[in-house]
Amino acid sequence: MIFHLVPEAEWPPAPGSAYRPASLSTEGFVHCSGDEAIAQEVAAALYREVPGTLLLLTLDESRLTAELRWEEADGRSFPHVYGEIAPDAVVAVQELRRDAEGQPLGLAPRR
Repeated sequence: MIFHLVPEAEWPPAPGSAYRPASLSTEGFVHCSGDEAIAQEVAAALYREVPGTLLLLTLDESRLTAELRWEEADGRSFPHVYGEIAPDAVVAVQELRRDAEGQPLGLAPRR
């Protein structure tokens, strides 16, 4: 499994549509993490100013229709999905709880 952070306002995609975050157009791939702890580190570093609820999508790699590559960034290996993500590749959605400064407090099942 791999993990992807998304603002709640962007999930789920419209019925019958695949998920296409802005990074797919601007960078050519969807940023993901190899585990939940790293996803929370990414949230702390890059999503602190993003308002509202953040969701952590759990993606089943075997259900991806786009190419998945593990690539180096900041001295670590991260999974990048080179195409849109079909909603059926998402096997779980969790809310990332954050404090007033945007720092992660942990994950909770989506209500």
